[in-house]
Amino acid sequence: MSDVIPHGSVETRDDGTHLLRYELHLPHPVIPVWAAVATPEGLPTWLCAADVLEPRVGGAVRLRRLDADAEGRHTVAEGHVTAWDVERVAEYTVSVHGRIRFHLEPHREGSTVVRFTNGLRCDDDVLPDCLACWHNHFELLDDALGGRPTTDWAGWTPKRRQELRDYYTTA
Repeated sequence: MSDVIPHGSVETRDDGTHLLRYELHLPHPVIPVWAAVATPEGLPTWLCAADVLEPRVGGAVRLRRLDADAEGRHTVAEGHVTAWDVERVAEYTVSVHGRIRFHLEPHREGSTVVRFTNGLRCDDDVLPDCLACWHNHFELLDDALGGRPTTDWAGWTPKRRQELRDYYTTA
């Protein structure tokens, strides 16, 4: 496991909602991290296309995965911005993924702490896949912030995600 991307955790609430959590210590200042998690230009370098992103509470959001399934379809998650505090909090509540929240805090020497949560309802057996997927995307985020954005989603393979899924299944 990466020092920058520690493993995530899951808390299951009484109502059946699973809360996935990651605390990332990224060696990058807040402004580029914000741009990566909260702008249509930054999101595709590591996560998805933001076909629509209205940067305000209540604004519309439409996130589209850039890697396609075997039939060539791209998963699309639509919803709303449910929290927005520039350079601090971006939260999207969308179909498919539930509530995804990025909470940024400046840290020493130009680094940023990102407290990420994903509140969703899913079967327990899907949780290792969800954790692996987010973990893999956070590795891609770190790469993008380091000047190595993901540009060839068609050539992307699920090998790393499977390694991470195996880890989360046995952890």
